[in-house]
Amino acid sequence: MKPTIVLKIGSSTLTAGTNRISRGKMEDLARQIETLREDYHIVLVSSGAIATARQFIDQSAWGDKVASKQAMSAIGQPKLMQMYSEVFGDFRIQIAQCLMTYIDFEKAQSRTNTLNTIQELLHHNYLPIINENDTVAVEELIVGDNDKLSALVARLLGAEYLVLASDIDGLYDKNPHLHEDAQLLTTISDFEAVEDYIEEKTDTIGTGGMTSKLLAAKICTAENVKVIIVNGGRSNFLVDCLNKAIPCTEFV
Repeated sequence: MKPTIVLKIGSSTLTAGTNRISRGKMEDLARQIETLREDYHIVLVSSGAIATARQFIDQSAWGDKVASKQAMSAIGQPKLMQMYSEVFGDFRIQIAQCLMTYIDFEKAQSRTNTLNTIQELLHHNYLPIINENDTVAVEELIVGDNDKLSALVARLLGAEYLVLASDIDGLYDKNPHLHEDAQLLTTISDFEAVEDYIEEKTDTIGTGGMTSKLLAAKICTAENVKVIIVNGGRSNFLVDCLNKAIPCTEFV
């Protein structure tokens, strides 16, 4: 049986640092997934619904309330999936949407149903694309950007890897956006030792930061799932981090 990779893509990666979803980054993703599918099952956990909605609505008329973000997510989610379908279809990758909440992981029957669905999709060579169901759940809208959700998915599937695409190469001893002398930590085994290194920056595109990624890593490493934080802005980042060809942080 093929090992599984859960890849989490945040809004900042999907937009490539702009205020619009980048089809070029989607093509980069599709090309890598096409390359890896012969040897791995791939599951994608994707944010980006609200970022997609911003391309089609006047955001100033909606405000910044949680309910407004939920509504914007409802507008953007089908358009985001349409983009995935169009771009990934060019690479002969069939996609399936799975909208989930944390409640789905709390009950044994829900976990079983979720696992069976994802495994059936993989068996028929469909790429599951998972996002939080923001209409009924709001935690990832407030903080996390699907980091914790991706960890719960990876744990449920018994994945080989959880890869968290970020806007920097990994976890540093201080925030590299704020300090030029920051040093990348390539291997981490002591979570408590690195917690004090985290210094978040304000981000208007995504909600996930290193704090939520560290929590995701704790969830997964407890179940022997390898976790990698890598710069999703790099071309071919997924393939290259698995081959240890680019800088990244790996939790062991």
